Amino acid sequence: MPVGSSSGVAKPAAPVSTQEQQSQTTSDYTQFLSTVAKSPALITGYSKLLKAAGYYKGKITDKYTPALQKAFTSAEEARLSISAVRPMGRDAFLQETIALGGTGTGTGPSTVTSVTNYTPESAKELITSIIQDTLGRKATDAEVKKYTQTLKSIQSKASTVTQYSGTGTNQKQTVTPGINEKQYLVDQISGTDEGKANKVLGFYETFMNALGGR
Repeated sequence: MPVGSSSGVAKPAAPVSTQEQQSQTTSDYTQFLSTVAKSPALITGYSKLLKAAGYYKGKITDKYTPALQKAFTSAEEARLSISAVRPMGRDAFLQETIALGGTGTGTGPSTVTSVTNYTPESAKELITSIIQDTLGRKATDAEVKKYTQTLKSIQSKASTVTQYSGTGTNQKQTVTPGINEKQYLVDQISGTDEGKANKVLGFYETFMNALGGR
């Protein structure tokens, strides 16, 4: 067989260089961030995880911000460092970091505030339901507007605050709930003249039914 001709034996693949591996890792990370940045739900979820793990210090958000980008980068650098000897996915790394008490720098899990942000549609649905149950009629546009503003004004008071303390297996989580928005609106609507009148009428009807007069 002439020298240089093909023998039909496959040549071994050339080893992937360190530079190529880094390029692949960077491409994967960029794709990951691109996917997260397009999804408010993913952004919210990861802002909670990154905050609990000690990489993010801002408020829980559904917006992709520079602060969140910085937190992702810090977490990714730490993950790649440990993955060199113990490969680990991003979610698994954050969950393990949280379980071990955060980044261990004294700036890990502290306080997380969760706020319910009502859209105009969800606020209207809640208000309409309460007025129907409390006053026995449909809500007017003016009432929907008024109580939507009420929901916005009590948003901070209705937030749930979660405090983290301790580290590792001794980590403690304390949840302090805010006021109940629905109950607050019920009390507000029941306190109107119409609400009070309906309440008195309801007691009267219950009393008459008990006497067999109706």
